[in-house]
Amino acid sequence: MSSNVGLSTPRGSGTSGYVQKNHAFLRPRDGPPHHHSPSSMAPPRKPRTADASILLHEQKRNIEVACLELQDELEEAGELDEEQIEARVDELRKKMTTELESGAASGAAYRGKGRDGKGGRREFKSHEVHEMAAQKEREMERLRSALGISKDYEEGSHWRRQEEDKERRMRNAAEGDDDGRRDRRYERTERRRSRSASPER
Repeated sequence: MSSNVGLSTPRGSGTSGYVQKNHAFLRPRDGPPHHHSPSSMAPPRKPRTADASILLHEQKRNIEVACLELQDELEEAGELDEEQIEARVDELRKKMTTELESGAASGAAYRGKGRDGKGGRREFKSHEVHEMAAQKEREMERLRSALGISKDYEEGSHWRRQEEDKERRMRNAAEGDDDGRRDRRYERTERRRSRSASPER
């Protein structure tokens, strides 16, 4: 050991006590991390959308599962013959198919009801990604309408507008903008516009 560096004694450490420099060590950097301007950043990721054909297939599959369960139940009871069982199963299949088609026509193809048929938020299994995406879309639509945000709003557009205003002011200042009269005029018109504009609902 020299200059209080390393082990006081190499005994029991499994080493010779020789002190070496750690070449893999990276010094922590001082100061804030490097920030990119909003214009140089990558566009925001699009949220995952649900595939309507997969959702429809899953609903048709659920209809067939219900029909098979009814058929098994009736066969276990043994009270009906094969033709009567087939008739009841076909009746259930037609009823559920018409409900599915009427729901799809009204835009309510998949409302996210639980397996017990009750409404509300339901827990999805890990493989039900399209059902989760459909529920998330409905949830975001409800939130958007509750907050009064228009459908064509882009995330971060406020910052882009501020950057454009800043660049315009700098350009005008470089041109010698008659003491900023144009800026004041622009700000007045913007204030009037913002007062007269009402949020979409």
